[in-house]
Amino acid sequence: MNHFIGLIGTNSDNSTNRKLLKFMQQHFSDKASIELMEIRDFPLFNKPVSNQLPEIVQQVAQKIQQADGVIISTPEYDHSIPAALTNALNWLSYGIYPFVDKPVMITGASYGTLGSSRAQLHLRQILDAPELKARIMPSSEFLLGHSLEAFDEENGLRNPVQIKKLNGLFEDFQVFVDLINQLTNAHEANKEEAENFDWETI
Repeated sequence: MNHFIGLIGTNSDNSTNRKLLKFMQQHFSDKASIELMEIRDFPLFNKPVSNQLPEIVQQVAQKIQQADGVIISTPEYDHSIPAALTNALNWLSYGIYPFVDKPVMITGASYGTLGSSRAQLHLRQILDAPELKARIMPSSEFLLGHSLEAFDEENGLRNPVQIKKLNGLFEDFQVFVDLINQLTNAHEANKEEAENFDWETI
């Protein structure tokens, strides 16, 4: 059984993206284990004087490194991802490279109609950066709009059409993970490129 990290892409206490990942954790418990991880305790990114990273950053990086894949659920603020998620990804690509060649599925929930579509597009661009180099599942948007009304009292998704789509995307992600985790021949070279990349010398 695959083990995934569900990265909650916000520090909001009442996020519907956290609800979405909790639903996935329970709904797919017979297919994979999903361990939810918060980013609220990450300090504000500032290039450390030493190479010593905050303990919370090291812990999350290690969990991501050991996982078969990562599911990130992001809200949308000002057509982009939240500052807290940007901050976490800044830390997780500074001196450590857990996302290199890591299979990633992106989901998103928002109060409006579009379900964080523009934020998801932006997140794909960020995860493709030289210091992250994640393997993002293509053509796989799960956009949960009007998310305040999307869940019932037991945190289940109300709309069977949404559940059907999420089921299909999750099955596709498992196939994607199995495929990507076989493509390891260039992993060390990709990791070395990420480690040696320097924006000041390109």
